[in-house]
Amino acid sequence: MLKSHSGLSKRVKITKKGKVIHKKAGKSHLLTNKWASLKSDKYGRRLDDVEIRRVKKLLPGSF
Repeated sequence: MLKSHSGLSKRVKITKKGKVIHKKAGKSHLLTNKWASLKSDKYGRRLDDVEIRRVKKLLPGSF
């Protein structure tokens, strides 16, 4: 059995339909100096097809 990449599994969420979503950068601290539109983005970014293939190799058991 192949092991999953533990660092990637903490940074990526896989939906029921198989979409791969990750959190955008820049929302952890110093939020008072940032625009409201940058802070109000609730959802992460969906990955491209090339990146999804790379994620499938690193997380074999989650698809």
